[in-house]
Amino acid sequence: MWPLLGIAVVVAGFALRLNPLLVIALAAGVTGWAGGISLHSTIAAFGHAFAQDRYVSVVFLVLPVIGLLERYGLQERARQLIASFRGATAGGLLLAYFLLRQLGAALGIPFGGQAQVVRPLLAPMLEGAAEAQTGEPLTPARRYWLRAHAAAAENIGLFFGEDIFIAIGSILLIKGFLDNDGIAVEPLALSKWAIPTAILAAIVHGIRIKLIDRTLRKPQDGAP
Repeated sequence: MWPLLGIAVVVAGFALRLNPLLVIALAAGVTGWAGGISLHSTIAAFGHAFAQDRYVSVVFLVLPVIGLLERYGLQERARQLIASFRGATAGGLLLAYFLLRQLGAALGIPFGGQAQVVRPLLAPMLEGAAEAQTGEPLTPARRYWLRAHAAAAENIGLFFGEDIFIAIGSILLIKGFLDNDGIAVEPLALSKWAIPTAILAAIVHGIRIKLIDRTLRKPQDGAP
């Protein structure tokens, strides 16, 4: 049970609001030490994981481009654009994005992303639609509440949609895990059984998104 000390390090580090990368590295070191793994082998495991999954770091190449676009007014233009559409609501906009994100993930279409779409485009457009609805500027509390909903729509749409796509890593991971336990299952079967879950997630979260418009009609004095 000693290797589980790494979990305690993660919980304590996040509770103290320490640097996440530092916390994860420290937790890995503690886990390796508790499991009797040498420091050299632990560092080698880090290097092997980075070399094997280096495509994950490609997203960091997008950040400088997004930063330049934001500096030259991308968010302001997105907010002004959505505010110019009559009848556009924050809930309707977010629901459309959520459904498109889930459908795109199910078809394996690389559409969306927190850094690529949510921060520079979706969140400002959502705020612009909300201000057009209410006819008044948003309070900081409500502004961050809308941003949280934008981030959630991205995560939930991707999470429940990607398992339908047969060539995604999660499907292959599940198949490999079941194969190790002697359970033979085809990736296509796993993909099919992810469809009911995705539909249920779309219904439940879609209802939550539509309630945004009802909340926006309330005074901004309270939270959110």
